[in-house]
Amino acid sequence: MGYKIAVVGATGNVGREMLSILDERKFPASEVHAIASRRSVGTSVSFGDKNLKCQDLETFDFSKVDFVVMSAGGTVSKEWSPKIGAAGALVIDNSSAWRYDIDVPLVVPEVNAHVLEPYMKKNNRKNIIANPNCSTAQMVVALKPLHDEATVKRVVVATYQSVSGAGKEGMDELWSQTKGKYVPGQEVTPKKFQKEIAFNCIPHIDVFMEDGFTKEEWKMMAETKKILDPKIKVVATCVRVPVFVGHCEVINVEFERPLSAEFARSILREAPGCLVIDKHEAGGYITPQECAGEDATFISRIRADATVENGLVMWVVSDNLRKGAALNAIQIVETLINRNLMKKAA
Repeated sequence: MGYKIAVVGATGNVGREMLSILDERKFPASEVHAIASRRSVGTSVSFGDKNLKCQDLETFDFSKVDFVVMSAGGTVSKEWSPKIGAAGALVIDNSSAWRYDIDVPLVVPEVNAHVLEPYMKKNNRKNIIANPNCSTAQMVVALKPLHDEATVKRVVVATYQSVSGAGKEGMDELWSQTKGKYVPGQEVTPKKFQKEIAFNCIPHIDVFMEDGFTKEEWKMMAETKKILDPKIKVVATCVRVPVFVGHCEVINVEFERPLSAEFARSILREAPGCLVIDKHEAGGYITPQECAGEDATFISRIRADATVENGLVMWVVSDNLRKGAALNAIQIVETLINRNLMKKAA
């Protein structure tokens, strides 16, 4: 026997990836349920060599499952995660709905798994654990081992984020615009994005805030503090680029203590979740095309930043649908099981 798990939002990009990862990692499940909105009830989704029929979110009995991994958007999560938690299942939510709630842990297992034990021992817990923003997840995985060694003071990050971060509609728009580019006289009208995404870069992800930053940039700044260290100063610029899968980041880090590029490289080579590809030669680095379908956070071009004291620069790439979303959620569930923080499977 094993654990009973439900995937809410099973027809979306991340939901399908969650099901794929559960199968790949041979998750000890006795039951896997695909849950979606009423309009998708009966839709088939793949789970290994099986097809699961989507069940209705509004009528499913969540009291019969142990875990719910949710990727159905913030509005749905705000309504349903408390109900599911009250029914006794533990929700791992991929939306931004609960990330900034003081009573909900925001977790990247390689970075702050230690917050899970005290949370699971609370009698009045909400039974909700939040998954971070995709761009935050890969950044803190790379920063954590360096922070432990030399203490991060300040981070300046520029992201280059793939269209899959905007869902299937974003991927479809890039595909249609890319094909359309080669049809003489055809006009391109942006729908999902604010401007044409094909052969272009858009420095605008999510809504603008009063201070001129976008909500995506604010998320990175706020989440890094909650996950890694509230003392770290973070400033971000987030850009959408015409890539289907894989987020890239240029991260400038200022430390309290000296840390050479060579030593940082050796630390990251041993760090959980990190894979260093850093040859100072043509092609000796990772691109988003190569990271697609991979679990690791790839780190390349580690070098000293001579413009600040104790500074480094690095190029960080990860599959945003995996470590940035689906994989991280499943790793949280695995961590809870491996640390005996959930009841034993029946």
